[in-house]
Amino acid sequence: MSFRSDYILSLAGQDITNKSESDLRSLFTEALDRGMHGICFSPYLEGQEPGSLITEEQIRKKIEIIRPYTKWIRTFSCTDGNEMIPRIAKEYGLKTMVGAWLGENQTINEEEIANVIRLAKDNYADLVAVGNEVLYREDLTEEELLKFIRQVKHELPGIPVGYVDSYYEFCNRPAVTEACDIIFANCYPFWEGCHIDYSLLYMKDMYHRALKAGNGKKVIISETGWPNMGTAFEDSEASLNNAIRYFINAQNWSKEDNIDLFYFSSFDEMWKMSGEGDVGAYWGLWDKDGKLKYMK
Repeated sequence: MSFRSDYILSLAGQDITNKSESDLRSLFTEALDRGMHGICFSPYLEGQEPGSLITEEQIRKKIEIIRPYTKWIRTFSCTDGNEMIPRIAKEYGLKTMVGAWLGENQTINEEEIANVIRLAKDNYADLVAVGNEVLYREDLTEEELLKFIRQVKHELPGIPVGYVDSYYEFCNRPAVTEACDIIFANCYPFWEGCHIDYSLLYMKDMYHRALKAGNGKKVIISETGWPNMGTAFEDSEASLNNAIRYFINAQNWSKEDNIDLFYFSSFDEMWKMSGEGDVGAYWGLWDKDGKLKYMK
């Protein structure tokens, strides 16, 4: 390996490029047992998708699986049963980042906003996220989003309120950045075609770009992860070894530099294949049946 490659890998995380699968699984187990700051919660069972009604029973079963390994969970919606997740999570001693899912349906948007406000007022939300990638999807205009953010902030003084989107949106949209109490930045080296060897270095750069845009505001990595199966995206390859390497490096950095990071995701979700192709289904640390994927 050249000096330059050695230097880049020293910046990019633990040099585990030549570890066997068995060794990687052992390192994964150690990292998981140390505990994560947070994880994105996937409530759906096979055959379900957003819009399906979820039950308290399935929520409890899934939270019981992940609870030993995380301090926080992040939710994405406050309708169709998702509004039960923060209350149940609090029963299990978890902190909550509660999201209101916004899209093109104004009636659903209003219900999501009303429910997230109610949950926070009832002390079930430690952080509130108003919308997830609505600007990226172009579901709302910037001004429409800002109205929702301002409404929630007005109703919830004292509770940090922000918006979730790709890190670069906070660089490109200063009005949104200014409106947020806290920056929720999604950082995905995989989706920008980054080779696994440089993926942590790339995520660090994403984080620092959001930090600079925030001008002193706290930045939380609201999503990051790596799939273990599926079609490659440019130089990003989905494989078991790459998924484990990324998880280990992300968790080590989170702890060493005190970065609040929500890993994506808890469970594999088959429904995501329709929007992201085959790779969309395999971002979970647990498979669709609740079995931990990478343990030795």
